[in-house]
Amino acid sequence: MRKGILLGALVLSMAGWAADWPQWRGLLRDGVIADFREPSPWPERLKAVWKANVGIGHSSPVVVGGRIYQFARQEGNEVVAALDLTTGKVLWQQTYPTPYKMNSAATRHGEGPKSTPAAAGGRLYTFGISGILSCWNLADGKLVWRKEFDKEYGETSPDFGTAASPIVDNGLVIVHVGGNSRGALTAFDAATGNVRWRWAEEGPGYTSPIAVDLGGTRQVINQSRNNIISVSAVTGELLWKIPFTTQYVQNIVTPAIYGQTVILSGLDKGTFAVRPVKQGNTWTAEKVWENPDVSMYMNSPVVSGDYVYGMSHKKRGQYFCLDARTGTTQWLSDGREGENAAIVQGGAVLLLLNNEASLVIARRDPKQLQIIRKYAVAESPTWAHPVVTGSGVLIKDSNSLALWSWQ
Repeated sequence: MRKGILLGALVLSMAGWAADWPQWRGLLRDGVIADFREPSPWPERLKAVWKANVGIGHSSPVVVGGRIYQFARQEGNEVVAALDLTTGKVLWQQTYPTPYKMNSAATRHGEGPKSTPAAAGGRLYTFGISGILSCWNLADGKLVWRKEFDKEYGETSPDFGTAASPIVDNGLVIVHVGGNSRGALTAFDAATGNVRWRWAEEGPGYTSPIAVDLGGTRQVINQSRNNIISVSAVTGELLWKIPFTTQYVQNIVTPAIYGQTVILSGLDKGTFAVRPVKQGNTWTAEKVWENPDVSMYMNSPVVSGDYVYGMSHKKRGQYFCLDARTGTTQWLSDGREGENAAIVQGGAVLLLLNNEASLVIARRDPKQLQIIRKYAVAESPTWAHPVVTGSGVLIKDSNSLALWSWQ
């Protein structure tokens, strides 16, 4: 009886504060947790609250209004499910067939999906491994509209499957559709799915676009197959472009923003910052700084204050801190930290989840890597982002979704 009372108290406590995390990398798409409450002290071990078998894939969970929305694959179908945050109970679930043949070079990453949904205006938007874009009602899971692109582009995903997560901005759902030879960064009406604008010069990379105000203009910034591009968020008109290619065409890193500068990186491309400037009717992206010693592959960095925190792919994975003003390296970890780390910031700490299911809690410190705790949070690879909710964290591994508590 007492055990049941304690579990009930834990669940109620965790439900007492549950900020929404409605899309890729959170509310503002920057990896920053709002109103984070740090435990004092951090416990030696996390407590398992519940675990649910939701299916394979590396799509990160999103949280809206006390519900979790998870996108995954089960037995040849893509599955969208709503789960109760406190119990892990499935509230609704929808499936649709999605046959998909993996590129042999990406077999160990599975058949997806890799894209994280976006929730806005009572709807959920998913972008499947083969490029199927769907809109669902958050309340009951009913399909509102769907778009498939095989007739327009032939190929509907890049070499290693769709990975870009859609963004919702001012009533538009924006995502780069198509495949290697042809594609378009496209804005769809969020309510109807009608196309409002498109930039159709080339196919997609694997980057998730961001929408930001720079130089007094709302811009959508993305990495396509061979370029870093910025288009008008209102019209889709190209504003500026930087030629950018990586080995095996793997443009992946989500851009980060520091003031009026855009921080960018890619496999073996170092890390650099540009400032978009408009002169007359012409935009250019002026390079502000470049650091060749820190290079990101799949990791997307977090900007906190005047500093950038992330993981370089060098030395088999190095956590790093750069000065966002100058690009100067503040510190580097010793290496061998993993192939990738999904990083979020809450208050004075960083949560760094590597692909080997190790969750590192570190002090947000530009002078040194100061590790507080390390937790093992799964028994299979963890490529999805952790989602902090209340006094716990949601972890998606290869097949399961689990809620861990630090109370």
